[in-house]
Amino acid sequence: MSGGHPASLARLAGKILLIASVQMPVYAWGRTAPLPLPLPPEPPPASSRPPPPVVRPSGATAPQKAPTAPAAPAQPPATQEANKGSVTGLPIPRFVALRTDDVNMRKGPGFRYPIEWDYKRRDLPVEILREFEVWRLVEAPDGARGWMHEATLVGRRTFIVQGADATLRSSPRDDASPVAILKVGVIGLLRSCEAGSAWCRVRAGDYDGYLKRTQFWGTLPDEVVQP
Repeated sequence: MSGGHPASLARLAGKILLIASVQMPVYAWGRTAPLPLPLPPEPPPASSRPPPPVVRPSGATAPQKAPTAPAAPAQPPATQEANKGSVTGLPIPRFVALRTDDVNMRKGPGFRYPIEWDYKRRDLPVEILREFEVWRLVEAPDGARGWMHEATLVGRRTFIVQGADATLRSSPRDDASPVAILKVGVIGLLRSCEAGSAWCRVRAGDYDGYLKRTQFWGTLPDEVVQP
């Protein structure tokens, strides 16, 4: 470009530089590093896991006393063979359960005998000690003894937690994970007890697991209960 005026050439060069500065990308040298991402939260320790559910007893926890003076249960005149029922031929003693929520315990084996206790716990386990016609001399978990009609009893095997709250465990070991806490007075189904084992498989409410024999009432010492 010859013959141009020096001032015009200077103005033209300035415009070219201005256009280049707008169109060219600007690189910011020395930019700081991006901030680190937050770390995921740590899992809660084992000690903070939620406790096992608690199963509480339902219904009356004690029988109702009938308005009669306490007395020793009357004994039937018939005798029976040791360890064998005189009517059914089934083992004596043995455990059964109450059929309904209203079962009377009488002073003697007959309707003419007064009612001593009225039990309001369906499936409550009782121990049959003697048989006489349609009557059974039983012992309840509270230690009371008296006569109940056979129609008010059922052969279903059940248990009741006594003494202290019991931990239902997932397997027959003291260190097995807890399934539920069974409060005193809880009644459940006795599913099986193996020979020589201190544990029995049971069901309480919606929970299955294992309890030690010492934690409940409803079995004979070392008794085998078939599933």
